[in-house]
Amino acid sequence: MVSQTAAPPPPVDTAPTPAPPATPQPPAPPGAPVYAPGELAALAARHGLTVSGARPPLGAYIRQLWGRRHFITAFATAKLTAQYSQAKLGQIWQIMTPLLNATVYYFIFGVLMNTKRGVDDFVPFLVTGVFIWTFTSSSITAGTRAISGNIGLVRALHFPRASLPVALALQQLQQLLFSMGALFLILLVFGQYPRPSWLLAIPALALQAVFNTGVSMIVARLAAKTPDIAQLTPFILRTWMYSSGVMWSLDTLLKGDRVPHFVLVALEYNPAAVYIDLMRFALIDSFAGAQLPTHVWAVAAGWALVCGVAGFVYFWQAEEQYGRG
Repeated sequence: MVSQTAAPPPPVDTAPTPAPPATPQPPAPPGAPVYAPGELAALAARHGLTVSGARPPLGAYIRQLWGRRHFITAFATAKLTAQYSQAKLGQIWQIMTPLLNATVYYFIFGVLMNTKRGVDDFVPFLVTGVFIWTFTSSSITAGTRAISGNIGLVRALHFPRASLPVALALQQLQQLLFSMGALFLILLVFGQYPRPSWLLAIPALALQAVFNTGVSMIVARLAAKTPDIAQLTPFILRTWMYSSGVMWSLDTLLKGDRVPHFVLVALEYNPAAVYIDLMRFALIDSFAGAQLPTHVWAVAAGWALVCGVAGFVYFWQAEEQYGRG
């Protein structure tokens, strides 16, 4: 019997596969200039050309933003007009929303929890707090959607992205000014008549608007990178509202030694509480200056300056990242 031996496998070719030949570049047309490495960049700089989407210097960015001021105003107005366009009552909801919130808070905190005890003119006190707090909370909430809610605009057009959070903060200021008529009417009904101190509401609102815009820019950048920020923001704002004296008097609540001193200081100099109390001091006769923190105007200006500048710079630093990915 003859044994059969299997034939050995054919040798495997281990030689590397040659790379495909490079595609030959077409020859330059006759007379075309030939640039050395680095000369093209210098040529672009000489003619003011920049990389598309590159972050400009801060000074140039501010000038670009100022150049878009008409767009910012028009965008804010259009957003405000369209906000309640589908509702039957339309723009009336701009007034009804804070009034309904104030009514609910009055029933829960003023009646059921009796936080109106020890607070003179509780209804003007509460309504002023709700209107001013809504201005801040709405600005921050809008900031979380500044990029993601306008992503088509961001990807289609070249413009300073800070225009979006600034426009949305301006929209909230417009809405507040629109609804201030209802606030003034409530003040009149409850015996708060115009006096010179009402003029203090103008600088107080201006400082708050700068503060709101700065914080809106901060959350706009954070939410553009991490969309979950938009889901977390309502819980943060609710906690902030309860610690800002919207529905009760922090001055009355914190009397005595019931809370540590550092907590007392943190609550008193909480920016939302500062702006709310400034408006109460301006509009309500019974809200005395003794209820305000020390150097309250300096504190209000400091919060506006720090948050306004820091928020703007923080947002500008990520200018190249918005709308990508």
